[in-house]
Amino acid sequence: MRDVAFHLPFFYGSISRFEADEFLRLGGMTDGLFLLRVCLRNLGGYVLSLVFDQKTYHYSIERQLNGTYAIAGGKPHCGPEELCEYYSKDADGLCFALRKPCLRPAGVEPKPGVYDNIRENMLREYARQTWNLEGDALEQAIISQAPQLQKLIATMAHEKMGWYHGIITRDEAERRLYSGAQPDGKFLLRQRQESGTYALSLLYGKTAYHYRIELDKSGKFSIPEGSKFDTLWQLVEYLKIKSDGVIFILREACTNPNQPADLVRPPSLPRNRQEAASLTCNPDGYTPDPIEGRRMLPMDTESYVSPYSDPEELKEKKLYLKRECLLIDEVELGSGNFGSVKKGVYKMRKKQIDVAIKILKNDNENSLKEELMKEASFMQKLDNPYIVRMIGVCHAEHLMLVMEMAAAGPLNKFLSGRKEQITIETIVELLHQVSMGMKYLEQNNFVHRDLAARNVLLVNQHYAKISDFGLSKAIGANDSYYKARTAGKWPVKWYAPECINYRKFSSKADVWSFGVTMWEALTFGQKPYKKMKGPEVVSFIEQGGRLDRPSDCPDEMHELMQECWTYNSKHIGGALSHNKTIIPNILLKPQRSF
Repeated sequence: MRDVAFHLPFFYGSISRFEADEFLRLGGMTDGLFLLRVCLRNLGGYVLSLVFDQKTYHYSIERQLNGTYAIAGGKPHCGPEELCEYYSKDADGLCFALRKPCLRPAGVEPKPGVYDNIRENMLREYARQTWNLEGDALEQAIISQAPQLQKLIATMAHEKMGWYHGIITRDEAERRLYSGAQPDGKFLLRQRQESGTYALSLLYGKTAYHYRIELDKSGKFSIPEGSKFDTLWQLVEYLKIKSDGVIFILREACTNPNQPADLVRPPSLPRNRQEAASLTCNPDGYTPDPIEGRRMLPMDTESYVSPYSDPEELKEKKLYLKRECLLIDEVELGSGNFGSVKKGVYKMRKKQIDVAIKILKNDNENSLKEELMKEASFMQKLDNPYIVRMIGVCHAEHLMLVMEMAAAGPLNKFLSGRKEQITIETIVELLHQVSMGMKYLEQNNFVHRDLAARNVLLVNQHYAKISDFGLSKAIGANDSYYKARTAGKWPVKWYAPECINYRKFSSKADVWSFGVTMWEALTFGQKPYKKMKGPEVVSFIEQGGRLDRPSDCPDEMHELMQECWTYNSKHIGGALSHNKTIIPNILLKPQRSF
């Protein structure tokens, strides 16, 4: 998992300020000469090193909570590349505009940091141990929750370093430091027995010095009076370069003779889904995040992996389910033209699971029955953490479609009235998961045709699944779109112009719907286009009109919506043919393709 700036020819990786100065000196020290490097203080941050008037200036770039990047007091940008492009046009507070990139020498790649060398293995090790994931489910977890997981792993990475000695006394720390050679700068990091906090023990002039490491309310580590860092390993790496608050720079690690081979998990983290079950949602679908420890991730829930992930259960998987294995509650979750959706429990071979049961109200209506069976046939082929999985069909007193339960309900209803509870960052995270599910559909040559906030169901406020595949269609391997024979009762306000004008549906058309779904989510469940009728919406779009920017919507998200709604009547069906995927961090910059 490379750094997002790895491809930039002026990105040098984890180099020091001194090394940056040297590269810029070799580059000529002309005004506006610049390079980008990893920040040793802020997790996920960078430093922009810039020349002006024969001097080098260093600007810290922090990664914000919403995934954007900004120089202190400056405008946020969706990535380091976009930030550098912006400052090449306007200095906007810098000493000089970026004029000439200081390119890495030929054959030289960005320098990896100490954490970069162990991060990938730690991510996989943590996901395996915590959620017992393997294969595609493991990769999905790492990709979809990369920012959260990487932050978690980074805070634990010191446990893998040779200089970390765990819980030992001051006397034992000194014994280890005095064992063998005793050069100035020999050091170790330990956990203090009495308080659970940390201390740095350092030799200088044959004397052992001990420095308490403080943790402030924002989660930053520091030596008293020194600089603050997101993680312990960043503090150590920085003190190898500069004696910030300590008597001498850190030079030689005192290696822990008993360093554990396995990753140690902080006790505040759920070890598995069974432990996480105690964090289930309140009846209204919303549970406040814990004050201490981390909030739930999608992988903490039972519905992240397929009910049939167990080979023993897979042997019993069939389209038609036995009625005696299905318990139906009187609680109605919703209703529609087809009938109602009720809560239930399905008894499997080794366990039982909560399910939602779509019940056809009139078995005599063959068209509805046919529609339900088409949906069942379609859904049976899907298996992805961000799509509601179908368990099967039960043909008893009524025709019933049995699906995974998503207890928190539709996204639009869940968000309505919760503006004070749900942050924009949480909404972006849910939209990211929707895009992951839509990308899966595209990769399997399916178009959804009915993506909207009402058809995104929530397991909890941090986990979304796409549902309602009644209009979905498979696309042939050699085809780029599906063409409907006739128009129907379509959700016009969510449709791209090519769908209305030409009855052509593709993944690019689904991207248009994704843009409208984004708008719904970021307006906390408002209805798009207000009181406009279908034909009015089509006319409005063809005249260049688009939905207004939601209040408090980040710039990057609004730009993303606008790109989803790109329309050029010269192209067949109006869709642009771009290949770029929609997501990583804040949501990738889309180009009408998942």
